[in-house]
Order: sequence, then structure tokens, then C-alpha cells
Amino acid sequence: MEMNRAIHAFATLGHPGRMAVFRLLMRFAPQGVRPTEIAAALDLKPNTLSHHLADLSAAGLCQVDRRGRSLFYSVDLETTEGLISYLALDVGRARPDLLAHVTPTPMEPAMLDTDFDVLFLCSGNSARSIFAEVLLRDLGKGKFQAFSAGTKPNTELNPFALDILKRNGHDIAGLRAKHLSEFQQPGSIVMDFVFTVCDTAAAEECPPWPGQPITGHWGLPDPVKATGTDAEKALVFAQTYAALRRRIGAFVELPFESLSRMSLQSRVDAIGTDAPAKV
Repeated sequence: MEMNRAIHAFATLGHPGRMAVFRLLMRFAPQGVRPTEIAAALDLKPNTLSHHLADLSAAGLCQVDRRGRSLFYSVDLETTEGLISYLALDVGRARPDLLAHVTPTPMEPAMLDTDFDVLFLCSGNSARSIFAEVLLRDLGKGKFQAFSAGTKPNTELNPFALDILKRNGHDIAGLRAKHLSEFQQPGSIVMDFVFTVCDTAAAEECPPWPGQPITGHWGLPDPVKATGTDAEKALVFAQTYAALRRRIGAFVELPFESLSRMSLQSRVDAIGTDAPAKV
């Protein structure tokens, strides 16, 4: 990256509000986020957010895509990669003592483990993340340990979700709603993958996960908010279960032993958008 462009980008990120917006966009990457959702997550006034997004766009750090009547803002990953490379390779001269703690090496060139620990995060851990935990446990062919948690305390399993799991032949004994803090204690399992399955959880500010797991956003609408008769609500839960079953079915079939971290991240991102991976 050319120095003046890097200086512009660093100056843009030097403002706490713009940095907060950029960090949120990174948590959704490569997907986009509506301005209304950004404003709600960060408690920003619409005009303030508009200025921040304009500044980030001018620095090449984010881009906007119109879908119908909605605008979606997303991180420009190419510019972001160039900025990080400029700091690490040009300014930092690629010194190994600077890069050792940020460059993932344990699973290069491919994911060599046969037992992966995977955490699914949602706001309430009552339906979507529970579906994902059970599906990975049962479809994972013994290669995965599946966990789920919510960012909100004192949640309970949704009875419609439990009914869908039972009707699809899953054992629900021992299932319980869990809070994120259970997995952030000293000595907690170091995750290989962390997925958010709702936009609320993706927007939450969380400290970096130990071990630098592969992360992904597989957001789906919240079936708990479905309205109508019990039959209509049950249908929404069934559709959510089916969508997660497709994604997790694709995930467990990935050739982990032959994928680099970069290729694996691309596959994970593609699964979350139901799009072909870029390899």
C-alpha cells in the first residue's frame, strides 16, 4: 500500500467512533450491514453514523452495496489487507519478534487436527445456536466437539426448538441454555471455530478468542420472533433448522486436511452466504 493512502486510512481509524464502526463491520465480514443495524448496535445517531461511513468509504476501508431499497455497508477486505500488510511488512520490516504472536502457525499449511472444537453464538442460546450445536454433534462424524452459548443471561431453551429437534430424531437430553461467559474462563477449551448465527451476537463487542480460531457469521432471522398460530410458528422454526442443517452439512464435508487457513476462511464465509467459495 502506498504511504499516503496508509496515512489516510490510519488517520480515519484514529477516531473512536469510526474505529467502532469499522470493528463492527469486521465482525460481519464479508457480509454487509444496514446502517440502521449499525446505529442500533453502537447507539449512534443516524447523522453521526452517516459521517463515519462516508469517512471510512473515502479512505477505502468500506464499501456500500444497494439491494432493493436497502444499503449494506461492508469492509473492503482488499484495502484492509493492504493496510495490515503495510504496518507489518513495511513499517515493521516483517520482524519475527513482532509477528510471532499474531501470525497463526499451528494449523498451517492445512487443518491437521481430527477433533475440532466449535462454538456457535447467538443472543439467547434458545433456538438457532442450539440447533447448530446439536446438528454438528450429530452430523459431525466424530470429528467435532460442538458447543453453543448466548450473549444474554438467563435465557431458556425454546419449546418449539426442542420439538423440532425431537421430531428430527435428535437426542435432547442434557441440552441447556448457556451464557458466553462459560467459555471465557481460565482453562476453557480453546476453540478452532467460532460462528455467530444471529446479527445481535455478531454485533456484540467481544475480546479476541484465544488460539485465533476461524470465525464466521452465519446469521439467520430469529424464529422466536415468529408470529401467528402455533403451526405457523413451528413452520418458521422448521425452516431455520433446515437452513442450519444445509450449512452444517456443507461444513462437515469440507476437506480440512487439504485446506490452508485462507482457503478454509473462504469456505466458511461462502457457507454463511450460501454462495460458492472463492479459492
